[in-house]
Amino acid sequence: MTQEKVALERTDEGEEQARPAGPVQRYFQDSRNLLNSLILVVPLFVIYQIGVLTTGGVQNGVDFVTGFLRFTVFEGNTLHYVFFNFGVLGALGLTAWALSKKDRFNPKILGFVILESTLYGFVLGGVIGTMLQSVGITSSLAVGEALGPMDNFVLSLGAGLYEELVFRLILLGGSVWLIKNVAKIESVWAVIGAVVVTSLIFSGIHYTGSMADDFTLYSFAFRFVAGAIFAGLFWARGFAVAVYTHAIYDVFVLVF
Repeated sequence: MTQEKVALERTDEGEEQARPAGPVQRYFQDSRNLLNSLILVVPLFVIYQIGVLTTGGVQNGVDFVTGFLRFTVFEGNTLHYVFFNFGVLGALGLTAWALSKKDRFNPKILGFVILESTLYGFVLGGVIGTMLQSVGITSSLAVGEALGPMDNFVLSLGAGLYEELVFRLILLGGSVWLIKNVAKIESVWAVIGAVVVTSLIFSGIHYTGSMADDFTLYSFAFRFVAGAIFAGLFWARGFAVAVYTHAIYDVFVLVF
């Protein structure tokens, strides 16, 4: 019986952990790492930020960054705004290169994250629909009729990025951190409660604002279950996989 070789790497919390030598195991560990996840979603951020320029001002409902950058930071100067986004992309390249030299980031995992997320996004709607039908909630989820394909493509990317940032990374991740580190509660039910509450908020937010959807039980339940699934992906597979799965699913639904 041979002993698998492992390396030690320092996590974001400053603790050392065993790093598996197998490529599949390393992919699952590296893609789940929060720092790597943040790097992996930067291309999506840049594409969406520039893509918003083509939508006539329409943007994701929880996107509080684009307007601030365009009209507060750059005072409506589109050229400066575009240069800023390309600067972000350049900074990403330098960061990824520096981390890869220290064996802390492998740029190749981006393609595998997109592939993995595409598989999840492809089956997501069917899985949720089957779950709802099994409890007697049946209807249709009509989406994507008001805007053109390009607008819907850009908004899909924004939904994946900003909704996962707000509802999973900030609200869910922050809630669980407070539960464990401030309230000192180690109960799994507290975590499940946080998933339920943030998923309810995630579903409900779609019925507010200037582009609010008409409320139906099916659409509300569909988005609630989707939020819970995204939460599971966030914890099990990391922030980047949750972001890309959400974005790719929305592209399937809204564009094709």
